[in-house]
Amino acid sequence: MDATFLMNNLWIVVCTVLVLLMQGGFILLEAGSTRMKNAGHIAGKTVFTIGIVSLVFWAVGYGLIYGEGNAFIGFSNFFYGDATTMGEGLAGSVDFMFQLAFAAIAMTIAFGGFAERAKLVAYVIFAILFSIVIYPVIAHWIWGGGWLAGHGKQDFAGSTVVHLTGAAAALAATMILKPRIGKYNKDGSSNEIAGHNQVFTALGVLILWVGWFGFNAGSTFGVADAFFGYVALNTQLAAAAGAIGAMLMVWAVTGKADVPTTLNGALAGLVAITASCAFVEPWAAVIIGLVGGAFVFFSMRFFDKKRIDDPIFALSVHGTVGIWGTLSNGLFATPELATVGRPGLFYGGGFEQLGVQILGVVSSGLYAFVVSYIILKVMDKAMGGLRVTEEEEIMGLDLSEHGGYGYPENFNSPEKNPGA
Repeated sequence: MDATFLMNNLWIVVCTVLVLLMQGGFILLEAGSTRMKNAGHIAGKTVFTIGIVSLVFWAVGYGLIYGEGNAFIGFSNFFYGDATTMGEGLAGSVDFMFQLAFAAIAMTIAFGGFAERAKLVAYVIFAILFSIVIYPVIAHWIWGGGWLAGHGKQDFAGSTVVHLTGAAAALAATMILKPRIGKYNKDGSSNEIAGHNQVFTALGVLILWVGWFGFNAGSTFGVADAFFGYVALNTQLAAAAGAIGAMLMVWAVTGKADVPTTLNGALAGLVAITASCAFVEPWAAVIIGLVGGAFVFFSMRFFDKKRIDDPIFALSVHGTVGIWGTLSNGLFATPELATVGRPGLFYGGGFEQLGVQILGVVSSGLYAFVVSYIILKVMDKAMGGLRVTEEEEIMGLDLSEHGGYGYPENFNSPEKNPGA
C-alpha cells in the first residue's frame, strides 16, 4: 500500500479527532459564559446532539452533500458504508468521519441561540432537521459540486458552510425564543448576565484554538507537500491578531481590557481565517484576524442594542465575522494560491471574486436563516412553545430538564439543605 496514501489518511484521522475535541471547547465556552444553574444541561445536550448529528449524517447527510444529484442537492450514498481502503486520496470512511465532525460543529454553533431558555425536546427535533435540510444543502452548494462551487466560491474550511450557517440558525432561534428573563429593562436598557466561570471560558477558547488546526490544516486532505503547515501558520497568526485586536478595541472604547471580549476576539480571528487560510499570505492573515477582532466587539454591542439576547455571542463570532472571513478572499486571495476561483481585488483580480463571495454569503445566510426560522416557528406552534416556563427558567435547566444539578455540591449540599 502506498505510503503517501497511508500518511494522508492518518493525518485526516488525527485532524478528525482534533475537530471532535473542539466540542469539549464549546462545552467549556458555553458553560463558562452562562450561569451555573444551566451548566450540566449545556454539557449534556452538546454530547447527545453530537450523537443525533452522527446518526443523521450517516443516514442521509453525507449523501445529500456529496452524493450524485444536481446543483442544489445530492441523492446517493445514503446509509454510508464504504469499506474501501485502497486507492488514491482518502479512504471513504476517513473522509466521511472528517466531514461528520464539521457537521457537528455547525450544529453546536446553531444551538448557541437556544442557550438558557429552550426546551430539551427543541434541541432534539431541530438537530435532526438542521442535519437534513439546512447544513447539507449549503455544504453541497459549496463543497459538494453545487451551484456556488460552479461559480468558484472560495471557502476553504467553512467560514460560510459551518460558521455562517450555524449563526444564521442561531439568529432565528434567538428571535423566536426572545431574551432571557431579566436581560432587558422596559426602557430598552440592557443588564449584564455574567457567565459563571471565565476560567472555563478561557480554557474552552484554548481547546477550540488547538482543535482549529485540525479544522483548517486538515482541510488540505494530505501531507505530501506539507502545505498544511502554511495553513496552520495563517491560522495561528489570525487567531493571535483577533485576540489582540478585540482587546485593544474594547480597551480603547471602554477603558477596560474586558476578558470575555478578548477571548471572543481570538475565536473571531479563527473564524475569519477559516475561509481564506489556504488562499492568502501571512501578512493578510494578520489583517483578517485584526479586523475580525474589531468587528466582533462592535457586533456584540450592536446585537445587544437591538435587544437580541445572544448569551455566547454566536451571532457575532460566527455570523458577522464569518461574513467578513468569506469576503476577505475577494480582497486578499493571491494568484498563486487561488486554486479555486480567481485572485482577490488587491491582487489584480478585480471585483469578480468579491462578487462571488458576496453571492455566497447572501444566498447561504438567507437560506439558513429562512429555513431555520420556518422550522422553529412551526415547532413553536406545534409544541406549545420552544421555551421552558418562567418558573423552569428561573430554576435552571439542570433541574427542570434533567432532574439534577451540574454542580450538585453547590445546590444540594447538607449545609444548604439540611434535609438532603
